Amino acid sequence: MNQTLRINGERLWSRLEEIGQIGATAGGGCNRQALTDEDQAGRALFAGWCEAAGCTLRTDAIGNVFARREGTDPSLPPVITGSHLDTQPSGGKYDGIYGVLAGLEVIESLNEAGVQTRHPLEVVVWTNEEGCRFDTAMMGSAVWSGTMSLDDAYALTDRNGASVHDELIRTAQLGEAPAKAGAIHAAFELHIEQGPVLEAEALEIGVVTGVQHMSRHRVIFYGQEAHAGPTPMTLRKDPMMALGQCLPRLYAMAEEHGPDSRITFGFVHASPGSSNTVPGKLEFTVDIRHPEASHYQAMLDSYETIIQEAAKDFGLEMEFECFWEAPGVTFDADCIDAVQESVNALGYSHRRMVSGAGHDACNVAKVAPTSMIFIPCKDGLSHNEKEAILAEHATAGANILLNAMAARAEVIA
Repeated sequence: MNQTLRINGERLWSRLEEIGQIGATAGGGCNRQALTDEDQAGRALFAGWCEAAGCTLRTDAIGNVFARREGTDPSLPPVITGSHLDTQPSGGKYDGIYGVLAGLEVIESLNEAGVQTRHPLEVVVWTNEEGCRFDTAMMGSAVWSGTMSLDDAYALTDRNGASVHDELIRTAQLGEAPAKAGAIHAAFELHIEQGPVLEAEALEIGVVTGVQHMSRHRVIFYGQEAHAGPTPMTLRKDPMMALGQCLPRLYAMAEEHGPDSRITFGFVHASPGSSNTVPGKLEFTVDIRHPEASHYQAMLDSYETIIQEAAKDFGLEMEFECFWEAPGVTFDADCIDAVQESVNALGYSHRRMVSGAGHDACNVAKVAPTSMIFIPCKDGLSHNEKEAILAEHATAGANILLNAMAARAEVIA
């Protein structure tokens, strides 16, 4: 294969900026949550670019969009790439979006170079990767890979009661193709790192070998509402006291499991939410992550013990559940090698690394040979309006994707 294939970096960058105007926020980021009008507009813009590039489009029953460039042998399984176009409520312009548009750039660059491949190529937009509006991350790829049932996904609702199924219909994203994986020859996902490692080491590319174990948990403490003034501290059933005991113990537990452990409390809500009433109910979420299975399981066990002891100490009823889990993933050796060979041939500085964040590639890897490529992001920030990348890094990552996909798709000499 000709290892001098290059994408059009200016076109890629201009499209990132253009799609970033859909759902643009005052702080320079994006609010384009899954199955909103903004998400629909972003998908429509992408679809128009794909059609102009000669791709055929199909949408499946969970709203995943596939843009296909045919190979010389249409019977062969495709080489796929992609990510997501939905964002967090105050997200950035590159998380997910970069991987989708870089995939399209691969197809357009091959078209312009007159290069044909034996295997078809497909660029995928996965539905509701972020899991912020509908509380299951990587939903579209989970259904497609068989990890989640279609009915369970349809039944998910946002905080206003709108269901995934109803919003797929409303936004015209409910497709006719089955939401089920077929044969896949190889899969790649290009993404911003969402962490500080590559920037700190002044490296251009991360060759991603796997993804750490992670899960999200919901805890509810039930106390007793009482007046803030007359009720002595010792006679209260105050769920905030239980939380106050939990937090330092949970942070200390995470620290015990080394620098690779992660624990996050991203949602806390007290009811009734009055400043002079002891809350009768407290709900919060706990996100737990670690790349090593033994440490991850130990963290889960300690977390359960800590919250149960806190409820008991303060005389509270409680509920807790794991509402989302993504076991750790080791990516396919051949796909990793394809990325590594492209990095070597193109001469970019790099390192091998494990992803700290979940990605659709985790679900794809359950049914297809898969790997990922990272580029740096400024200060490691993501899920943030200040999320930023350099245009030259965007080009470098897309060049790696182009050559890795071309190699696995078997270029016709």
